[in-house]
Amino acid sequence: MSLFKKVQAYLDAHHPGLQAIELDENTATCELAAAALEVEVGQIAKSLVFKGKQEFVMVVAAGDVRISTKKIRQIVGSKVRMATAEEVLEITGYPIGGVCPIDLKTPLRILLDNSLAQYPLVYAAAGTANSALPVTLAQLQEITGGEIVALVEDAEEKAVS
Repeated sequence: MSLFKKVQAYLDAHHPGLQAIELDENTATCELAAAALEVEVGQIAKSLVFKGKQEFVMVVAAGDVRISTKKIRQIVGSKVRMATAEEVLEITGYPIGGVCPIDLKTPLRILLDNSLAQYPLVYAAAGTANSALPVTLAQLQEITGGEIVALVEDAEEKAVS
């Protein structure tokens, strides 16, 4: 079964009514996904995996924001780094460019950045680099059990990086 079909089967079983979409175009980056879906880059809900001292954590945020690892560290209690492509695939079951925040191979703590709240509908990857799951932030929180937090870099962090 393809990863896209696996995601849709999970949705059908646990969240009927939500429908992932498969596209002909590549949606592996926020910019490509926005162009394919004809929406703003911010409406793409990017799923990023970070590795802390004891655990992995997933952050889902608007596609046009930079995430502060300092703010993640304050929430999880340890320094974090971006997970490698191999770690992401091993932990989530999805490849980079198609990481879906639902039906994960390994249960993860999920942090939903409040940058997603400005859009009535956002698009998360649905398991492949040519798929999307249209969803509201409230639906995303219900599906993932994620915590809504503020993780966007502040102006002074941007000046340093």
